[in-house]
This record gives sequence, C-alpha cells and structure tokens, in this order.
Amino acid sequence: MAHPVIKFGTDGWRGIIASDFTFDNVRIAAAAVAAYLHAQTDPAQAPARGICIGYDSRFLSQAFARTCAEVVAATGIPVRLAQEITPTPALSYGVRALGAAGGIMITSSHNPAQWNGVKYKAFYGGSGSPAIIAEIESCLGQPVPHAATPAIIEIVDFTGPYMQAIEKFADLDLISRSSFKFGIDSMYGAGRTLLAGIFTRIGVDFVQIRGEINPLFPGINPEPILPHIQALGDAVVANHCDAGLCTDGDADRIGATDEHGNFVDPHKIFSVLLQWVLQRKGWPGDVTRAFNTTKMLDRICARYGRTIHEHGIGFKYVVDYMQEREIVMGGEESGGIGFQRHLPERDGLLNALLLANVMAEEKKTLGQLVADLQAEYGEHQYGRIDLHIPDEIKNGAISRARALQPGDTAFAGMPILRIETLDGVKFYLDNPEAKTKPNAAETWLLLRASGTEPLMRIYSESCSTDSVNKLLEAARVFALGS
Repeated sequence: MAHPVIKFGTDGWRGIIASDFTFDNVRIAAAAVAAYLHAQTDPAQAPARGICIGYDSRFLSQAFARTCAEVVAATGIPVRLAQEITPTPALSYGVRALGAAGGIMITSSHNPAQWNGVKYKAFYGGSGSPAIIAEIESCLGQPVPHAATPAIIEIVDFTGPYMQAIEKFADLDLISRSSFKFGIDSMYGAGRTLLAGIFTRIGVDFVQIRGEINPLFPGINPEPILPHIQALGDAVVANHCDAGLCTDGDADRIGATDEHGNFVDPHKIFSVLLQWVLQRKGWPGDVTRAFNTTKMLDRICARYGRTIHEHGIGFKYVVDYMQEREIVMGGEESGGIGFQRHLPERDGLLNALLLANVMAEEKKTLGQLVADLQAEYGEHQYGRIDLHIPDEIKNGAISRARALQPGDTAFAGMPILRIETLDGVKFYLDNPEAKTKPNAAETWLLLRASGTEPLMRIYSESCSTDSVNKLLEAARVFALGS
C-alpha cells in the first residue's frame, strides 16, 4: 500500500529529520523490511539469516539504526548492528560476506545536513532491485507478527573486513612505490580517515581535509561535485598534490580533482577506470551506464569490443544487470561506480584506491590521464544543473519537452536530431561547433523530473564547456516557462 510520507526512490527513502524522518516513521520503514523478509520463500532471504544494520555520520543516525534493530529483532529476525559509523559499501560487503538476508543502512548519502534516510541492501550485497523495493513499499503500514522473545542484536565491525577486501582488490605495492602525493577529502562523512589510514601504512604522501566527523557538514552538502569539492582542489594546489580523491557522505560515491585543482567529474573517473580495466586488466564482461552518463564510455567499449548497456537512472539498474549477466563495470552520473567482481554496489573508497592504482601503473597524474582520454576519444564536456521548482512547473516542463519533435529548434539555436525517453526526455542536437572539432562528442541535453521531490535535473554533454553551458541555460529558461 502507498504510504503518505515514506516513498522509496531510486535508492531508498529520504526525509528531513524531525519533519518526516521521525522515529515513528523509521519504525514503520523497519517494520516493512521485516514484513518483507518474513514473506520470502527464497532461502537466501530466510529471516533466520538475519539482517545487517549500519549508519553514517549524520545527526541521530546511530539512534535511528538502533531503533531499526529493535523493531526488526522484535519480529524474531536476528540483527548485526554496526559498532561505529560505517561506509555504505562496508555494510553491503557485510551482508554478502555474512550471508545475511538483507541490510538496512541509515544514511542520506550526499543530501544536505537536515536530511536522513533508509537504504535497503539485498542479500547479494547491493541495492535492493526495483522488484524488492516495490515489495517492501507494499508492506508499509502492514501488521508484522512479534516473536515471543526478541531475536539477538549483536554489535559487529563491518568496516574491518571490508577494508581488507578493497585493499586486496587494488595493487597497494604499486601505489606505495609511486611518488605521487594525494589530497583526500571525506566531506565529514563515513569515509573518515579510512583512505588516509591505508596511505599512512603503505607510506604514500597525502594531505587530508574534512576527515573529522561533523553532522552539520559546515558550508557544504557532502556531495563530491562543485562547489562542494572546491576546498579539495584548493588543498591539492596549495600542497602540490598529483590528484585529489573525494568520497561523499556515506562513502559510496567518488569525486576527484586533478593536480591543478580542477574538478574531474564522475564521467571522466568512470572513463579513466574503464580504459584501465579493459586495456591493462582485460577483465571479462559487459559494461553498463545510466541514461545520463557520458557517451565516451560507448567509444571506449567500441574500441575494446565490449557491449555496453544503457539503463535508467539509479544504481539499482546496474545491480539488476549484475544479477543477470557478467558485467565488468557499471555506473551512474553521480559518481556511483561498481565492479561485479568486488560487489554489485557503488564504492567510493575502492574507486579512490583504484584511481591511485591507475596513476601508479600509467605513471601519470590524474590530469594527464584525462587529457589522454580527451585526445583519444574526442573532447567530451559535461554539465548538470538542479532546479528546485514546484511540481506543477516541473511536470509542465516535461509535458512541453515531450511535445517537441525532431527538426524543432528549442535549445540554443540547435535543431533536434532525435529524441529518447528511456528516463526523462533526452534531445540529441545538431551542434555546428561539433563540425569544427575532430572526433567531437555527440551533443545531447536531458530533462528529468525527480519522482520524489520538487526537483528537475538538467544534464548536457557536448564537445566544449561553452556549448554545454549554453544548452543548460537554454533548458533552464525552457523549464521555467520563460
């Protein structure tokens, strides 16, 4: 049944603390998870396997996690509760490594400080599939039986075993022998000092900012994009680092800066890692990418003879592919990138380590790696703007966008070549500038309305920053109806 407040979007339910994200509503969400597990016939999701519960560095996250644990345990499902602030991928790793039926993560990821949320992790160690999330939603507000005696709540360390796993995945010897210096930024979040701890142990030079816990995230949203990542870029330049590595509030997403302090967007990070994996590692499998990600990935896959699958926006679609077939890498626009051979899950800390690994192996700074890709596959520039607008304006803009036809000129004087509607409305445009550049990126513009909040996101990719900015501004004017 639909719930008036609790709605699971692309990756769980989020709400504003004390407004809709209350202890009462968290209990309802936890009870729905318990009811879902009690209804399962799949042995992998048997309630006796128990559930893992973790939490990030946000205000009251630990208390919300404890509340979830008590609700779930009261129904007879054993609980393993994190002993401390835990990265989301560490919880997911624990779910799979311990053979648990599922996991609950208390986090609002990259949202502002007043938000918190509940993510559900399935038995395979990744985001619940759309089918699983729909079933959990159908259990909201449904009665769930209580056990005669509550199940045990065991306090466990999820972070230690997870850190051992990612350290094995990357080549720490190679990183330690490189002479590179790194900036590290945990954005006051669950990544804390974990990466710094590895670098200290293997003798890699680094400078860390925002490694302490602060649930206010002063001055930023803990999202590894501009403007929030600017302080890392400044620290990289001031301390003569070769790259800056950044994780978001719950450490499942990656952001970066090059040695000049320039923001390296997640599309370039995905491309750098994919090129390395296919060229140096030769790991088998297809590649997946969300509808709003760079088309450079398609060119890299074409070069190495790999199939690429385009899907809706949200990491749950990557997870679906990883359950169905061999996928070497999958990812989304916001810095969530995963490797099936590790976990069907985004992992900012692992990806930060792997970027250091690529730099060490190629003996190049991050800026040099990005420049090489731009030279080889054509210049690809990307931008995104978020419009916080009322639902009626948002929905009206999408309706007007859907009414446009190929041949129309609605954005920055560029005629529409074709339209795709996999997730939002995406226009491929005839950009005259592309004809002046070798191997130019395709020019496209995507308008997408959030399903859970009064928000429209507009994305664009083109062969220059200038044309991206023109398109984003034209789309902003269009969306506002002016």
